[in-house]
Formats: sequence, structure tokens, C-alpha cells
Amino acid sequence: MSSASGSFQSGRSPSGARAYARLDTRAAPPRRSDEHVIKPQAPTAASEAVTLNRIGEFLELDFGSMFVWLRAGFVTIMVLAVVGAALGAAYAMLTKPHYTVSSEILIDPANLQVVPDDLFAQPGQIDNQLLNAGSKLRVLTSGNVFARVVADLDLANDPEFVAPEPLFSLSSLLGGSSGPSLMTPELIALASLEKRITTRADERSFVVTMGVTTESSEKSIRISNAIVDAFRKELAQAEADGASRTADSLNERLEELRSGVNLAEERVEAYKREHGLQSSSGELVSTQSMTQLNSQVIAAQTKAIEAEAAYNELVAGGFNASTGDTQQSATMSSLRAQHVQLKQQLDAESMIYGPRHPTITRLQTQVQAVEAEIAAEIARIVHVGKVRLDEAKAALAALTAEADTVRSGVFTDNEAMVQLRELERDASSKAAIYESFLARAREVTEREQFDTTNIRLISTAVPPPARSWPPRTAIVMAAGTAAGLLLGLVLAIGLGVRRDMRRAPKPAKAGSAA
Repeated sequence: MSSASGSFQSGRSPSGARAYARLDTRAAPPRRSDEHVIKPQAPTAASEAVTLNRIGEFLELDFGSMFVWLRAGFVTIMVLAVVGAALGAAYAMLTKPHYTVSSEILIDPANLQVVPDDLFAQPGQIDNQLLNAGSKLRVLTSGNVFARVVADLDLANDPEFVAPEPLFSLSSLLGGSSGPSLMTPELIALASLEKRITTRADERSFVVTMGVTTESSEKSIRISNAIVDAFRKELAQAEADGASRTADSLNERLEELRSGVNLAEERVEAYKREHGLQSSSGELVSTQSMTQLNSQVIAAQTKAIEAEAAYNELVAGGFNASTGDTQQSATMSSLRAQHVQLKQQLDAESMIYGPRHPTITRLQTQVQAVEAEIAAEIARIVHVGKVRLDEAKAALAALTAEADTVRSGVFTDNEAMVQLRELERDASSKAAIYESFLARAREVTEREQFDTTNIRLISTAVPPPARSWPPRTAIVMAAGTAAGLLLGLVLAIGLGVRRDMRRAPKPAKAGSAA
């Protein structure tokens, strides 16, 4: 034992040797008989400082001391290393494996352009696109999407997501009552699902990588596909809800607009009835009547002028009058032809017979009779022309009087038309707004029926080549061995320090006073 102590001291550093020499009781010299024994006294501040100094000097360890301690605890270190390896192997073999599958989703911030004037505006600038894509990414991991997945896959009845309640709990053993739980199986499954989903967005694109971890690779793939489907449905449902709310608001507003249009049109019709304003083909009847009367007055004036000109020509022509009326008269034409023939006979016979010859007398009598008939016919034609002129003047006077009457009514109607046009403009503007809102409401209502979200699954989830947790058995055993070695080293050093510290120094002998 002494040889071992000598070799241990020889391998120490000077400071460690001094500390060990002060603590080693066997290094103290024997006490002489004539030395006085110093009785132990109560510890003072100086003695406490000395003890702390000794501990401090002792802690100045060297590699030799550590080697001795590690050699003394070699068995403990090896045992702990083997135990750590065994525990690691047991953990790797007994822990339920977890499998993680990944899928890549392209979240395009711009929706499909189905109609030129869509309800939802397309993001133009890059900042808006990033915000839109970030919002959709947040929807991907939202509670609504996970709730759809829990309901579709019935995860509330899956023991992996909702662990069965134990028969005996700590609270029941302690005598406490837990009471009704506020966590339903659906909420528990939802919370468990949220912990098993990870998402990572690519900084240079709109691609999102989603990871799903469960105890089965097939279940992870099913959940991944279900999340993508639920994500699409949630976005489509959000757009449909927005379109539905907009359509409901438009329909409520349409009722007010329809009432306003009906009221405005009723005001127009009431104003027309009150002022006797009748319209046909978008024009007032009084205006149309005035236009027709003006045409009739012009025609009557023309007819009167023509009748007066014909009458004056007949009067001025007398027996030899030749007008359209005389030329159109068959009697006049026959009489004048007969008159010409008799005049020719008279002139021929006058060259043979004298003025008193019976033939000449007979012919003269016949000529005079024909001339009398011609004069009577002309008088008749002049009378007819006079009657025609009087009728034309009377018709012109009547039409002029009627036109004057209608013209005064037109002026009155034109004054009323100023207010009528104002009412019609108001009704037209309200009708245009109503028709615009009606078309938009129908378009928005149809917008609910189709999905314009642009979400594409560019990489589907496939079975992983190995489990994601725990790592391989060899890796876990290596980690357990390393942990056991580290724990053994710490324990061996701690035990060595504790053994050396527990060796109390022997009290020194005090010499007698001379």
C-alpha cells in the first residue's frame, strides 16, 4: 500500500503533491513526548479559510490523478457503457417506428382567369403575390383543413391520434374527481394531427414542402393526400362563401333598386297623365299631330294657289279660255270641234252664197248655238273652279286654325316635357344601375358553382425508404454506449474525488514552551 502511495505521489504535479501531502495523515511526523498537546478549539474564520484553501488546492487536479480514478472505476465505466448500449437497443426495438412522407405543393397566388371581370382581383405586384401565397400557406395548416381531414379519415377513432383512457389514473388513485372533460375525441385528434404536420416554404418559388409523420407509411400517405384535398376544398369553399355573401348583398340591394325603378317609372307615367302627354314611338302625339298638320297646311296652301290660278286663267280667257279644266272636259272638246267644223262650212259656203242665203243663215244659226253652248260650258267650268277655290281656301283656313290650336298645345307640352325629361333621365339612370346590379348578381351567383383556385400537387407522397424515428438500431446503440461511457467517466471521477476528500488529516503535535 505504501509503495502504491509512493508511485501515485511521484506522478503528481507539485501543487497536487503538496495538496495530497497536507491531506495524507501518514506523512505527518511522530509526536514527541515533551510536546504539549493543543486541544481542538472552535472553528474560526481563519480555520474556515484554511479549509477552503485546502479544497481549492486539492481541486487543482492533474492527469495522473484522473488516470488513477478512471482506472479504479474502469469496471463501472464498462458496465454503464454496456447498459447504455442495451438500453439503446431496447429503445430502438421497443419504440413504435414513425414514418415521414413529403409532398410538394405549388401554391399559385393567381387564380384561374375564368371571367374577365372576376369577383376576386388577381394579385399584381410581387408583394401582393407573396402575401397571397403566405395566406394560402397558413390555410394549409389551419384548423379547418385539419378538421376536414379528421372527419374524412375518422382519426377520432384512431388509437394513434386518440389514446384510450387508462382504467386507473393518478387523480382517481389520489381520490380526486376529474369531472367531464372538455376535450372531445375530435379535438384531441386535431391537436395530435397538428403536431405531426410540418411545412416548409421555398424562398425562391411558391412551392411548399409538407411532411406528415405517423406510425405507418400508408397512413402518412393517406393523410398527406387528404390534407391536399381538404386544402383545395377549403380554398374553394372560402371563394364560394365570399361569392355567396356578395350575391346575398346584391340581391338585398336589388330589391331596393327595383323599388326605386318602379317608383321612378310610375312618376313618369303619372306626370304624363296629369299633363295629357301621350307618346308614340318615343315622340309625343301632339308633336306628331303638329307635324302632320303642317304637312296638310302646306298641301292645302298649294291646292288653294293652284285653284286660284286656274280660276283666274278661266276668267281671263273667257270664251277662248284653254286650261286644264277645259281640256279635260269632253263636252267642251266636242263643242269646240263642232264649232270649228261649222265655221269651216260657213266660210266655204260664204264664198258661194250671199249673206242672206238660207244656207248661210242656217249655218250662222248653228254656229251661234254652238258658241252659246261653249259659253255655257265655260261658265259651268268657271263656276266649278270658283267652288274648288272656295273649298281650298276654306280647307286652308280650317287647317290653319287647327294648326294654331295644336301649336299652342305643343308649346304647353314642350314646357311640360322639360320636367318629363328630367323624370325620364332619373328613371333611366336607376334602370341602368338596376340592370347592372342584376347582371352582376347573376354572374356572382354562377361564380359559386366553379372552382378557380390554382393549387397543384407537383410531388405526391411516396413510401419512405426507412423510418424517420427512432434511428437505426446501430446508431441508437452507439448513442447509448457513448452516453454510458460519459456517465461512467463522470461517475468514476466523482467517486475518486469523494474518496480522496474523505481522508481526514491527523491533528499535528504542538511543541512545549521552552
